[in-house]
Amino acid sequence: MADLFALLGGRLLREEPLARYTAARLGGPAEWLYVARGPLEELAQVVTAAWDAGLPVRVLGGGSNVLVAERGVRGLVVINHTDSVEFGEWHGGRQAAAASGVGLAALAKRCQRRGLAGLEWAVNVPGTVGGAVVNNAGAHGSDMAAILREVVILEPNGPRLLSLADLDYAYRHSSLKARADRGFVVLLAQLALTPDDPAAIQARMDDFTARRKQTQPPGASLGSIFKNPPGDYAGRLIEAAGLKGFQIGGAQVSALHANFFINTGAATASDYYALVQHVRDVVASRTGVFLEIEIELVGEWF
Repeated sequence: MADLFALLGGRLLREEPLARYTAARLGGPAEWLYVARGPLEELAQVVTAAWDAGLPVRVLGGGSNVLVAERGVRGLVVINHTDSVEFGEWHGGRQAAAASGVGLAALAKRCQRRGLAGLEWAVNVPGTVGGAVVNNAGAHGSDMAAILREVVILEPNGPRLLSLADLDYAYRHSSLKARADRGFVVLLAQLALTPDDPAAIQARMDDFTARRKQTQPPGASLGSIFKNPPGDYAGRLIEAAGLKGFQIGGAQVSALHANFFINTGAATASDYYALVQHVRDVVASRTGVFLEIEIELVGEWF
């Protein structure tokens, strides 16, 4: 801990509530919390110091797709707001090298202004590059697997370069997501993009934005709760089970899109988790389909 205090001083926070850092405004305190706003070198130093001190490390970006327990998270939680982006021509094509804390929507807009296509689908996707790499985030028929070229991660023994093949991407799956040890931090992603007319890129982004407003609810939510089962949609199954609008405590199945659960303002993480379990059980009993959770449970749940 001495090294962490030496690096961060007053920026290392103790028992900091995490609700303000998550998309659904839910979650208990972090034992220790550090907000990474500086260079990637500092992020790597801090994480390495935590590992050396025997602390588990958990990185959050935009706080979407994670449900944090009310009892909180032990160890060091890093809120990753590193935001450096470099554009250039590498490996024979136009590319962007983005720090893991860069917001996906902001990066999509920066690419549009430079006439670089490939990330339009992310214009309204919450979260950051790092989370998108781990989860193979996607929307509107595309995903990270379609544009990712290489990733730099940090492990206890140092940095490591991963190719697209190393990530073993599938629908909302990667080799990183499958790692139970969580002994890594995504630092940087290199994305292969395609030159295009900025106006044409903007038109596609506008279309995606309009579709999102029509089909996805506003407010505090974690995004899609369940993965779509093969050949079907989780939202359709939940709606067919009569669960649109169903509520436990302050957590509610959206009346607009049943695969989104809303914090109506007074929800707890336990309400949200109970709603997830109830919806999955009801859908399984009525349809025989066991929905797989897409969000991740973080912290001391059991």
